[in-house]
Amino acid sequence: MENLRRMALFAQVVRHGSMSAAARALGMSTSAISQQVRALEQEAGVALLHRSTRQLSLTDVGGRYYAACARLLDAAGEAAAELSAARHAPSGELRLSAPLGMADHVGPALGAWLRDHPQLRLHLHFEDGWTDLVQARIDLALRFGRLPDSDWMAQPLGTLQRWACAAPDWLRRHGPPADPLQVPASEWLGLAQVPGLAWRHRASGQERQVPAHPRLVSHNQPAVRQLCVSGLGVAVLTSLDVMPLLADGRLLRLLPDWDIPALPVWAVTPHRQTQPAKVRQAIERLGDYLARLPGAVAGAA
Repeated sequence: MENLRRMALFAQVVRHGSMSAAARALGMSTSAISQQVRALEQEAGVALLHRSTRQLSLTDVGGRYYAACARLLDAAGEAAAELSAARHAPSGELRLSAPLGMADHVGPALGAWLRDHPQLRLHLHFEDGWTDLVQARIDLALRFGRLPDSDWMAQPLGTLQRWACAAPDWLRRHGPPADPLQVPASEWLGLAQVPGLAWRHRASGQERQVPAHPRLVSHNQPAVRQLCVSGLGVAVLTSLDVMPLLADGRLLRLLPDWDIPALPVWAVTPHRQTQPAKVRQAIERLGDYLARLPGAVAGAA
């Protein structure tokens, strides 16, 4: 690494025409520059510069060596420019991980942004489990609910309301419950990774704890939603999952007087250092989209 630094200093001396000019440009002393160039010559065992009291000139080998050092200096400048561009303009590939329930929302959330930046590529990874972001080379992950302990950076995007829902056919067979505990344990549908929920009656403040022992369990949120639409039971679903189904009548909301804690939404990145533009802007677009959804609240989770 020290040799690379000396090569860069040597190239700067040649470009500026003198050691004193290079020293002024780099904010160093002339003696420090001279010492580094002499160390380079001593290690190489050849003279790189002809020195006189009035000017410097390159030896034959120094000229060839300078050409190689100049390429190195230019490559370093290009690398710095690439980093600056990545910091200020989105480019390259964005690897995004999100829950399966987000599959229908990534397009509306990021579509216009992707059209504005044709140099940006998007690699989507949908799953309801928890991926090792570093091992999977994920730049940005959307996660719902409680996060496991990790060294990753988690930024709250907001919350989603959760509602108990059932199909009209289920409601005809069982009638509308007035209390969460009136729903038989055998009629609940749920996600395997979701614990029991605390319910609170809005008017009286009464609380209920529904055990996490549903009859049908899945690791896949869309599967739980489809089982609910099929009339097989009652599911607690997010506003993100059910707004279209409530609008067209395929699902009905149960227990409207009871509140369930909202579901936090997080933007998780594997690094705490400065984020590239593609990650920062994707987080902004996803947050803006979430804020416009019915049943969502933007901001801190």
